[in-house]
Amino acid sequence: MNVELLDLHPAQADLEQLVREGMTATPRQLPAWLLYDSEGSRLFASICQQPEYSLTRTEIALLNEQASSIAAALGSGVMVEFGIGNARKVSPLLKALRSDLFVALDISRSALRDALEGLGQSHPQTTMLGICCDHSQLTDLPLHPLLDGRRRIGFFPGSSLGNFSGDSAVALLQRFRRLLNNGPLLLGLDQPRCPTQLEAAYDDAAGVSAAFARNLLTRLNRELQGDINPDRFHYRARWQSSQSRIEMALVSERPQTITLAGQRWQFDADEAWITEHSVKYSPAAAEELARRAGWRIQQRWHDDKDQVSLHLLLPAD
Repeated sequence: MNVELLDLHPAQADLEQLVREGMTATPRQLPAWLLYDSEGSRLFASICQQPEYSLTRTEIALLNEQASSIAAALGSGVMVEFGIGNARKVSPLLKALRSDLFVALDISRSALRDALEGLGQSHPQTTMLGICCDHSQLTDLPLHPLLDGRRRIGFFPGSSLGNFSGDSAVALLQRFRRLLNNGPLLLGLDQPRCPTQLEAAYDDAAGVSAAFARNLLTRLNRELQGDINPDRFHYRARWQSSQSRIEMALVSERPQTITLAGQRWQFDADEAWITEHSVKYSPAAAEELARRAGWRIQQRWHDDKDQVSLHLLLPAD
């Protein structure tokens, strides 16, 4: 098994700056990738197994069913997955593409290492190259002899693009085009449906989604010498129809002051601290998003209920 890791994780000073920027925004919001330390990655994997959260199961089934068709449409090249998580989705594509090299990007070092080591056992003929980084800020893949002259194929499943709203989503897709050297991108998207069903998916009865959000506070306390009491915030997930998205937030139970990285921040009672968004895209909205970012949708695969879809994006020019 051949696994290599490159560490481009943001420095501590960068984390402090991101927190300062997020805490001075209105409403307050931090980058969604901060949710994914080792414990956050474990909790998210558990979210994906909850009965209310069907996205992961549906997308995996779609990939298994359509892997040969997707691989034929993608053509040969090195697959680059943005945000590999626990690596549950890429395996059928690697098998269909007969890849000798796989590149995975993720913000969590431990999740990246564990994912590639597990994946390597199933694909012993494929070299695994992991890059620990914030892919939303990366300007290019690091120089590496394994990548020289190789066509790149992007993979961004799980409706992860939904964490980025409006212009931020457009900018991310434009960034991917540069990172892939104008290679194709296979993009997973979740579609709008019953608000009650969507809210349940992001606020499961077992409370795993709430624990996932609160773990952010534990991480901030640990890494930025914080004094946040997680019990003074309750978790909320609600559908915002005008923006076609679920908003997830920790809501202050009372007026309170917290300390992070030596700075004090005042919260009012019922003030929301946004942890992430999950935008849902109709086929028409997906077409418009791709167009704005300089891509065109060449082909689309979807499940029987047409709730989860995979889009093959090619550069528009």
